Formats: sequence, C-alpha cells, structure tokens
Amino acid sequence: MKIWDLPTRLYHWLQAALFVGLAASGFNGQGPHIYLGLALFSLLIWRIIWGVVGSDTSRFAQFISSPAKIIRYLSGKESTKQGHNPLGAWMVVAMIAVLTLQCLSGIVIAGLLDNVIGQWLTDEVFNAMVTLHIIAARALVAFVALHLLAIIIYKVRSKPLVWAMISGQKTMDSTDIHGNAGDVLHFASNRKAFVVLIAAVLVTMTIVVASLF
Repeated sequence: MKIWDLPTRLYHWLQAALFVGLAASGFNGQGPHIYLGLALFSLLIWRIIWGVVGSDTSRFAQFISSPAKIIRYLSGKESTKQGHNPLGAWMVVAMIAVLTLQCLSGIVIAGLLDNVIGQWLTDEVFNAMVTLHIIAARALVAFVALHLLAIIIYKVRSKPLVWAMISGQKTMDSTDIHGNAGDVLHFASNRKAFVVLIAAVLVTMTIVVASLF
C-alpha cells in the first residue's frame, strides 16, 4: 500500500544527507557549512508548507496526536492512522522544530540578518544564538540516535521503515488491518510540491540578497 509521496521521501533523504554534511563541516570548522545550512533551511520551509498543503500522510494535522493517544498507543490500546505512529509523529515535529532553530541561529551567526535585526543584535544576543546553535546540534545527534534505534526495533519486528521511505510502499499486516487499513489516502501532485519548493528557495534567496545591501 502506498504510504509516502515522493516529496516527503525526497525531503527525508535530502535532510539526512545535508545533516551529515553540516555535522562534518560544522564539527571540523571547515567546508561549505553556510551553503549547506541555507539548503537545509530551504528544505525545512518546503517541508513545513508541505505539512499544511501536502498529501494526507505528510500533513501535521493528520498525524499529530495528543499525549493521551501516545500513552494508549504505547499500551497497545490505540489503533493508528496510516503513516507516522503517534510517538513517531512527535519525533518528526521535534526534529523539524530543532532543525529550524538550528538554521535560524546559524543564519544570525553568519550575519545574514544583520540588515534586519542589526539594532537588536547585541553581544549578549549573539552569544545566545551561538549557545542555541550548539545545544540544538547536540539535541539533533540525540534525535538521530533515537531514530536509528527505532529503525532497528521496527526491523526486528519485520516492519522495514527504511524501505517504506525509499519505495513509498508499506506491507500491510494484522496490526494495520486492525487499525485504519481501509482509509483512502489523498496524495498531492508532485507539480504542487515543486511549486512549493521553488517558493521555499525564493524565501532563502531573499534573505541572502537582503544581507548584501
């Protein structure tokens, strides 16, 4: 059964690749760290917008659950919708939120917003942005470790998360059938996703151009 659309899958793997590049260039203090960060920022804007106007399994409103549902899910009393489970959904939201804070703090540190917030960018604010950037980087490493652990656990349970994110397809089992296997999912067009991506890139380019004047 098709679960993930192409834009969501592309976002996932591009985010992973950019994160590795950013971690390597950032920790070493070398490489095109700023350019990779701007690319990731564009990708995040794309994903956030797609989380509002995209396919059913990509929309935040579709997969974000209350704490009570998470508890029921962990105790096996809550059937889930197709896509992210309640716990995984909040991991996605947390990852996107921390990545966004990481990119925004990095943009401030790089001086790309000096023409916009220069009058408020005191030494204290700048140092706070540096601290936030470091804390977010460490938090992201923890999130990645948890994500890899979840992949291993689901692999042991014969639920290949990696293959589902590559192919977009998920093999149905008795747990899925007990849940919402009969749900009809709506998938937004790739053309729509491309338009949203262009808009996201334009936002980033506007920030860069504005920093030059």
